[in-house]
Amino acid sequence: MNVVKATRQFEDWLSRRTEIVKPDLRFKHQRMKEDVFPFLRATFYRWIQTWPKVCGELAGAPEVLAVGDLHVENFGSWRDSEGRLIWGVNDFDEAYPLAYTNDLTRLAVSACLAADAGHLAVKERDICDAILEGYSESLKAKGRPFVLGEEHTWLRLIAESELREPVHFWKKMDALPSLKGKVPVSAIDALEHLLPAKQIPYRVAHRVAGLGSLGRSRYVAIAEWHGGRIAREAKALVVSACSWAEQKDQPVEVFYQTLISRAVRCPDPFVQLRGRWIVRRLSPHCSRIELTTLDAKNLELRLLQAMGWETANIHLGTLSAEKQISRDLGKRKAKWLHSATDAMLKQVRSDWKDWKQDGWI
Repeated sequence: MNVVKATRQFEDWLSRRTEIVKPDLRFKHQRMKEDVFPFLRATFYRWIQTWPKVCGELAGAPEVLAVGDLHVENFGSWRDSEGRLIWGVNDFDEAYPLAYTNDLTRLAVSACLAADAGHLAVKERDICDAILEGYSESLKAKGRPFVLGEEHTWLRLIAESELREPVHFWKKMDALPSLKGKVPVSAIDALEHLLPAKQIPYRVAHRVAGLGSLGRSRYVAIAEWHGGRIAREAKALVVSACSWAEQKDQPVEVFYQTLISRAVRCPDPFVQLRGRWIVRRLSPHCSRIELTTLDAKNLELRLLQAMGWETANIHLGTLSAEKQISRDLGKRKAKWLHSATDAMLKQVRSDWKDWKQDGWI
């Protein structure tokens, strides 16, 4: 099965589980043709379909509750319950029990593609080494969250780039078109539950964001409150594409909340699962960090090490993960991640070539 047929089957599967926003889906198909990096981000369903075949031995490594759709733009910042600025993985739509090697390989592949696109000034071999070094160090230390206060000053400067200033952020929010159609009652309930007080007047806007979830309903409530603006987002959530790839007919758990509850993490108190919606606060420092806004000159390898460390923070949420993974890593050849990354890069680029030729919009 090629990527075009796989996409048709996956989107048919998805349409039976949630409402599809067709203009957003067409935009997603267009982005998938533009470059191989957005193609990777948009096609986790294809990745998880091909990964066991391309990297069969790695797919049998010790299993953890994994991010699944991990990549270099799946990191961002938020405020914890103490108001501290935290950095880490900020999207768990595809959370699922998988071999720990999946997240590491996908992260390395995404970094290589980002480097090819000119967003990271690093070489492939250094990418794999940096990610694995950070991951291994985090395992030994039993993990530790990234609190951007007196420590990790270099990372705080990256997270507080110019384009994340309040003026820029709220200008983008103000530009979002108000929704004219009906909003599901369940989405309204989810949004209002996360507002700081009852009966706050707000407008609901449609937001186009992300790539993996592009095509699903996404609503944003924007309001004025106590002298400033606030925003809350509700995004439709379905089970991981892993259940589609495994052709499971029986009900499958959504692992989003389970993963963020177990991981070594300073949680975002404004991220909640409400029915079939994942709800979060949107603010200048509570959002994903995009590569186009990333100012990490001469810090790329340090950033990749941090991403590897944070990946281990997530995996350590699985009981006995540290012992099993450390034992498995000790048995592997020195360049196993390089080999897996090369193999999956070849697969992803082949799929992208097929999509550019035969994909639709």
